[in-house]
Amino acid sequence: MAHSYTPGLRVSKATRIIKERRLPLRGEVKVKKGDTVGAMSVVASTDLPGNVHPVNCAGQLGIVPADIETVLTVKSGDAVEKDQVIAISKSFFGMFKSTVVSPITGTLENASPVTGQMILREKLIPVEIMAYLDGRVTQVFPEEGIEVEAIGSFIQGIFGVGGERYGKIKMCIQSPDKIFNAEDIGDDVEGCILIGGNRITLEAYHLATEKGARAIVTGGLLNIDLRMLLGYEQGVAITGHEDLKTTLILTEGFGEISMAKRTFDLLADNDGRYASVSGATQIRAGVIRPEVIIPTEDVSQSVEEGGTGSGLEIGDILRVIRQPHFGVIGKVSALPPKLHKLETGAHVRVLELELNRGEKIILPRANVEIIEG
Repeated sequence: MAHSYTPGLRVSKATRIIKERRLPLRGEVKVKKGDTVGAMSVVASTDLPGNVHPVNCAGQLGIVPADIETVLTVKSGDAVEKDQVIAISKSFFGMFKSTVVSPITGTLENASPVTGQMILREKLIPVEIMAYLDGRVTQVFPEEGIEVEAIGSFIQGIFGVGGERYGKIKMCIQSPDKIFNAEDIGDDVEGCILIGGNRITLEAYHLATEKGARAIVTGGLLNIDLRMLLGYEQGVAITGHEDLKTTLILTEGFGEISMAKRTFDLLADNDGRYASVSGATQIRAGVIRPEVIIPTEDVSQSVEEGGTGSGLEIGDILRVIRQPHFGVIGKVSALPPKLHKLETGAHVRVLELELNRGEKIILPRANVEIIEG
């Protein structure tokens, strides 16, 4: 029988977790190597340049560009306030005045005697980078950021939306196959990471958001609910930057899918503990998985350094991890030993996947993963 190694989502009770936290521009690193940091600790900061606003000063005042410096009321580098007069032109022996006011609060960068344009820039935008997880600083990148390390539980999901969050784990469902409904959400969920079982309903998501939940981790979600939640059809771009107050992580896929028992049990074992989560997902090259990280103070416990490979066999339950069937779950019905030619012209090893409704599809083996647990 043909075999191939098809990795699944990583679910580890105790593993070493290392994260790099870097600024978008050079700035100031606020911690040093060996420091202990909390998830919400500011570890580095910088200032991003504000947006640029050009102003046609010469055109507004009716002067030639070469005369622009004679009409300015501020100098290059000076701070300006919104609606402040920054240039005045007088005519007819001073009887008539024309003015130019600043459209923003910021700084006058320059005024060009060639174009007659003034360039104003909004105030600097402060940016702070958090540690993201409770751990220890193991490396410092001068003026850029840090590397932080922790020992703890690590759970990957198949798909997520929303950014990084930190909160206390709260089990809302007592069984991994129960649908997560609005009535399962109590009044004490503010600041929490809610754990469901099967798919979550859109009503439950909105109620959790209203009550201040920071994130939700559950088995699945209907495709139509995702479209309604986002307001658009999700493509293959990186997620994680959506304007959502509550991050959502799906551990299994789309539709009514029970959370894997191993994943559910691990989250239940950590009920009441604090965790860091991220909904960032990328399903093309350079795969990024949504994740749940639960650091532990017990650094003496044995650490899992990674999963073990296993052969892919007929009857295995798989999840598709690339378009156009992303998130679909099925059972391996055949493992053709010969290479298969794709529409792109590439020759790859494939498998036949039988879906729940009996339909069978042919997929490259690199496009699927084993559902573990």
